[in-house]
Amino acid sequence: MILPMNLLIWIIALFLPVATLTFGADRSTKRYLYLASPDGAQEEGRSGTGILIYDIDDGFKFVRRIDIPIFKEGLRGLAGNLKTHSVYYSTSNRRLGCFDLEKEKIVWEKAYEAGCDRSAITLDGKKIYVPTGWWYSGEDSGLLVVNAENGELIKRIQVGPQAHNSIVSLDGRFVYLCTTTMLTVFDTRDESIIRQVKDVGERGIFPYTMDSRNTIAYVCLGDHVGFDVVDLKRGKALHRVFAGDEKIPHRTHGAALTPDEKELWISDQKGQKLFIFDAARMPPAPKSYVELSIGGHGWVCFTLDGKYALSHTPDVFDVKTKKLAATLKDEKGSPIASSKFIEVHFRGGEVVQMGNEFGLGRK
Repeated sequence: MILPMNLLIWIIALFLPVATLTFGADRSTKRYLYLASPDGAQEEGRSGTGILIYDIDDGFKFVRRIDIPIFKEGLRGLAGNLKTHSVYYSTSNRRLGCFDLEKEKIVWEKAYEAGCDRSAITLDGKKIYVPTGWWYSGEDSGLLVVNAENGELIKRIQVGPQAHNSIVSLDGRFVYLCTTTMLTVFDTRDESIIRQVKDVGERGIFPYTMDSRNTIAYVCLGDHVGFDVVDLKRGKALHRVFAGDEKIPHRTHGAALTPDEKELWISDQKGQKLFIFDAARMPPAPKSYVELSIGGHGWVCFTLDGKYALSHTPDVFDVKTKKLAATLKDEKGSPIASSKFIEVHFRGGEVVQMGNEFGLGRK
């Protein structure tokens, strides 16, 4: 039967809103955790090579794996940028690369003579700040400034030995670099040094974090479980805080502020704990701790909404209750661990939000 034209138009119009609503549902925001394996700094919890994707809103359920064979070199860092919708990975083989999350392909790779450790990228996606590595103590140890479009070296800045963690502030104004017992603050416009804070972190600066106003930094200690509180404006250490009833003789590798900046969590990887401090007080006061299922490199970070705590283990904790909320597992059901991960939000196949591998204050 052939329908009259006016009736056919009426039927199409009737079903058009349904199609529009369906398309809108497909464009809802999806939140994922992108976790890179193997971690170049720990043997525990490895699972093949590539990026494993987890659905944050479905109990961190495993979604799929993006196989990236070059990751077999071991990951040193995983920085992300919203403008370029890419992650920038560094490996133990002195390699830095750019991976486009929307196209799911490697855009470029470069190797550097000194090496590259946990890096950071400017908000405009134009420059990457690459530490030469904790393993490198030459006189020219410090920071590589790299063109994020193609990986070409722009310049090299001598700072100090064992440069290994860099952070670009969330407002994009500063880049921080840790070297042996010194924290250096640069201006991202021209890489000029704003100030240097010396004699922090005991025998060496390990991971660190700061509040959203760039006023206070929390620097992990190298000989004990604890941290130094650093005034970033005056360039001096204010307090040294230890975890536990007695000083714990392990290094601290991992410090993160909850996004609301009410709590500071630090890692005792050897003791398999995350210690929690009340960051609303100065100095921060001990509050509680959670037990970890394995040891390893040490790390701690939070989801952007502040609901979940992540670490260098398979364990995902509910920040409010301090209870285990999920266990990260690979496609075979085996627990997986890495300290190289980042939160990524998609809408309609496009990256619309990205987290940070450091647990930075977002208040």
